[in-house]
Amino acid sequence: MKTLLQIFEWWYFRKYGTSFIEQVSVSHLRPLLGGVENLSPAAAFPSSSGETESSRQNLSECTVWRNPLNLFRGAEYNRYMWVTGREALTYYDMNLSAQDHQTFFTCDSDAMRPGDGAMQKAWRERNPEARIKAAHQALQQNYECAMAYVLLAEEEASTITDAEKLFKQALKAGEIAYRRSQQCQHQGTQQELQHRRDTNVLVYVKRRLAMCARKLGRVKEAVKIMRDLMKEFPLLNMLNIHENLIEALLELQAYADVQALLAKYDDISLPKSATICYTAALLKARAVSDKFSPEMASRRGLTTAEMNAVEAIHRAVEFNPHVPKYLLEMKSLILPPEHILKRGDSEAIAYAFFHLQHWKRVEGALNLLHCTWEGTFRMIPYPLEKGHLFYPYPSCTETADKELLPSFHEVSVYPKKELPFFILFTAGLCSFTAMLALLTHQFPELMGVFAKAFFSTLFAPFNFVMEKMETFMPSSLWHQLTRI
Repeated sequence: MKTLLQIFEWWYFRKYGTSFIEQVSVSHLRPLLGGVENLSPAAAFPSSSGETESSRQNLSECTVWRNPLNLFRGAEYNRYMWVTGREALTYYDMNLSAQDHQTFFTCDSDAMRPGDGAMQKAWRERNPEARIKAAHQALQQNYECAMAYVLLAEEEASTITDAEKLFKQALKAGEIAYRRSQQCQHQGTQQELQHRRDTNVLVYVKRRLAMCARKLGRVKEAVKIMRDLMKEFPLLNMLNIHENLIEALLELQAYADVQALLAKYDDISLPKSATICYTAALLKARAVSDKFSPEMASRRGLTTAEMNAVEAIHRAVEFNPHVPKYLLEMKSLILPPEHILKRGDSEAIAYAFFHLQHWKRVEGALNLLHCTWEGTFRMIPYPLEKGHLFYPYPSCTETADKELLPSFHEVSVYPKKELPFFILFTAGLCSFTAMLALLTHQFPELMGVFAKAFFSTLFAPFNFVMEKMETFMPSSLWHQLTRI
């Protein structure tokens, strides 16, 4: 047994580059014993900037973000429900949207303005019919109520074309209110809050108009609206308008413009997203994917460009490991939620829903992703404790994603490395043999009785067949066979 174990350990080390006994001890025994990996001096004494970055990331690792590419409720989510009978949005997700609307589209002075007071009640309503009714009441009180047009465009319009018409009406009303509040924003706190609210409404409406143009095929128009919006309101980076722009530019195959955007937003001081990381990987994969062959790469090694592409894919997979299964169509897609959790399954769905077509358009990109993405997990053996390029993968994503995603969707969890079946079988066989040896040493008589009963039961069918054969064959036949 010792010799067999040594041979197996040598074979496993040659094939996988690590000790089997050490891997089993670290992976299975260490969590039970409560062991913690020792930190390196650099990790134990981080710099001040590293402390700030780490604290900021740990604070936001399970923060829910507004999906920059969220769909329209009336024209898309409701139509899905009419066709399938399934609710695409969870109550938790819709409740977060209601909170966002109250935060961005209301202020304390709304009660004094006709129409805005009715919209304050509309944003708090849980029933969609009640919200739509309140929006119509607000328009009766003030036909220039931009927020009422926004609500009707989001929830009552059954097509993107109808939603676009309502958003254009909201844009006219929003621009009037914005110019009016801009003139008196410095007259007091209430005026300043009102101007901020009008700014939020104007930016939201322009962004949704750009998304309508994108969905209706007018991609260049959508790009122009987004670029103008980013120039006019440069401080609103938290709305992630650049992610909408990246998706539209990829549709136009304007890869140089996408690279310029990534140079600005793929910065160490800015928060990352699946769109940023996977788009950077797509652009690097595009340079080599059409000629990439795993057989050729294994014979001659990776070129510098191929190595850069593989490293970019590993970086993206480390940030969000759920995306490749959707891009490679190993898992079915659903409609993305209105809110996402960065590095979670909800963000992966939202990214793949809009960007799968762009990966398919680049020849060989999905093949390169298929050949290389699982290598990330060999680089990061303990992702919940220590990362490579990012902070450790948060353990709270599964719980938050279950709240954001519908119940019929199976939430993806962090992919864990699975040992080959032969290794598991060998380890189980060795453990079983060692247990039998220990029991035989401790209880020899009892184990002898057990072994005799086991083998008698095992050979009972064979003895039964032999007895039947003796009854059918003449007794002299066995005598002649024994003589031969």
